[in-house]
Amino acid sequence: MAALRVGVLNDMSAGPPSPGVNMEPWLRYAVDEVTAAGRLDQPVEFVSSWGEGLPGGTAAAVEKAYAELVDADVLMIVGPAIGDNALVATPLAEAYQTPTIHWAGCERARGPYMFHLQVGSHEDESILLAQHVAGAGARRVSVVYDRSPIGRKHLQFFQEEAEILGLKLSATGVSPLARAAEAEVDEALSARPDAVVYLGLGLAAAPVAQTLAAKGYAGPRAMNTAGLRGYQPDFGPLLEGWTYVDMHSDKNATLQALADRPEAPPSTGLWRAIGYDLGRLVAEGLTRAPERTRDGVRDGLERVKYLPAAEGHDGTLLGFGCYDRGALHGRYLVLRQWRDGRSVEL
Repeated sequence: MAALRVGVLNDMSAGPPSPGVNMEPWLRYAVDEVTAAGRLDQPVEFVSSWGEGLPGGTAAAVEKAYAELVDADVLMIVGPAIGDNALVATPLAEAYQTPTIHWAGCERARGPYMFHLQVGSHEDESILLAQHVAGAGARRVSVVYDRSPIGRKHLQFFQEEAEILGLKLSATGVSPLARAAEAEVDEALSARPDAVVYLGLGLAAAPVAQTLAAKGYAGPRAMNTAGLRGYQPDFGPLLEGWTYVDMHSDKNATLQALADRPEAPPSTGLWRAIGYDLGRLVAEGLTRAPERTRDGVRDGLERVKYLPAAEGHDGTLLGFGCYDRGALHGRYLVLRQWRDGRSVEL
């Protein structure tokens, strides 16, 4: 029996191994679950392609990697993982009429064939962070943001919420690939802020955090899901005391139950939550497809509804619908803080 082919688009390197977390074991785990339950009667084969996208690579590399998967006769594609590259891939999904699930933070990267598992949100995160710093008593806020589509979209929504909350805002742009940020931090501190916020992909977060610490700034500091990079041993110590947006809650019952399964791929709470949700969307899309075609899988994804999500606060739901391309519904963003090298839920 021919296998159902699923493409995996890796946009963070030009070839294996990719940095970060390999999602394919979680995709396989979720597919094996529905197969064992008798809900899927064909084998599934995962086909990978690599194209180092923005900001370090090029949009053309993502376009080429996407086309390779289409030529490999995949029924659906998983990826990209970075918002800038999800924007690149969205018109490709429509042009090739290939259902695609990206797991970035960009809600603008949605369409009839482009589905979205939110790993953060350029829009929602910024609103949550503005409310957080206002709730902490800040009135003057300095923002250092990436000069990129990700950073600018975050800033736009942060500014709009800041106006509603009565915050006085100063904003300084930084290169998304910056290795030093002294001038930008000096400018931010010159506004004498009550709080400092970083918004962007996160590569520039390290020099921003390091420079703030070197200058003795100890006020409230917050960042978007760039703070997830704190799970990296070389990055974590730089984020001590920073509040950030995460995707997992210690109180999520679905995530807790998953941790008790010895057969699940080894992973931390965050990546366990993301991987399992992503895998279930793929498995359920294939299982619920009325026919095993690309259009059929698109229809199958629209029929995924009301699954308890492993991401977010307990009660977050996972699914799509007609014209609904955002998978997570409910309180899916979780504020946490880095303390003594550990991520602590607030």
